[in-house]
Amino acid sequence: MLTGINAAIIGGDARQLEVIRKLTELDAHLYLVGFDQLDHGFTGATKMDLDDLPLEEIDALILPVSGSGPKGEIDTIFSNQKIQITEEMMSKLKEDCTVFSGITNDYLTACTSSAGKKHIKLFERDDVAIYNAIPTVEGTIMMVIQHTDFTIHQSNIMVLGFGRVGFTVARTFANLGANVSVGARRSEHIARITELGFKPFHLQDLENEVSSIDVCINTIPAQIITSNVISKIPSHTLIIDLASKPGGTDFRFAEKRGIKALLAPGLPGIVAPKTAGKIIANVLTQLLIEERNKGKG
Repeated sequence: MLTGINAAIIGGDARQLEVIRKLTELDAHLYLVGFDQLDHGFTGATKMDLDDLPLEEIDALILPVSGSGPKGEIDTIFSNQKIQITEEMMSKLKEDCTVFSGITNDYLTACTSSAGKKHIKLFERDDVAIYNAIPTVEGTIMMVIQHTDFTIHQSNIMVLGFGRVGFTVARTFANLGANVSVGARRSEHIARITELGFKPFHLQDLENEVSSIDVCINTIPAQIITSNVISKIPSHTLIIDLASKPGGTDFRFAEKRGIKALLAPGLPGIVAPKTAGKIIANVLTQLLIEERNKGKG
């Protein structure tokens, strides 16, 4: 149980509803910021504006999966209000308050670091990232079907990156009958890609590998699909960029060439928010209990 825990949930998408549901079930007291347009009420949860948040009482500050924008902007689908977190706000939080987000950026990292707050990035955990890869891949399949006029079976699918998401993407598309090639940098990843029966290539050779691809799926959060790469991609190719904003694709040049390129971070929150929310809620609950027990120790 989380009796006695005061947590503030600021913004987010439908995944946060599962987090709210789970934490209230466990008797945590919640302050909800950025949920003024949410009709549903939760027992033990209070909606309020950011300025009214009792910062000095907060044990856990829960931000959206995306963390914040480059200037601290908080995305929320349940409010039209402009919400922005600042270093000053962070510094007023309870001394042992823990900040949670899915990922981070330079601004958010600087805010939490300067304020001396513990910051846990949930998507750095293997369990969260692997579970989250399931709805990500389902959403990717949906997008490929929606935006192409050919079958996945026998298509040439290129996956960039062989991390926790890239692995699941490659394996799933191969199981659907696609011809899958995977680009990676690490030698052990090249070896594993080969062992699994996919076509491996080193990312430094990317420009030489794209001439016959039908779909390119990027999971690398850095500029990898450059104008030089795009200039060699067939015009019918669909690019789906799963990396966090701003993605790893030169979208301007792709548009100039008439190549459809879609930035699709946060797919789990769109295609399966309930499942994705439960993944986050379960891990978050475990961490909150661990943090409280540490405090008692």
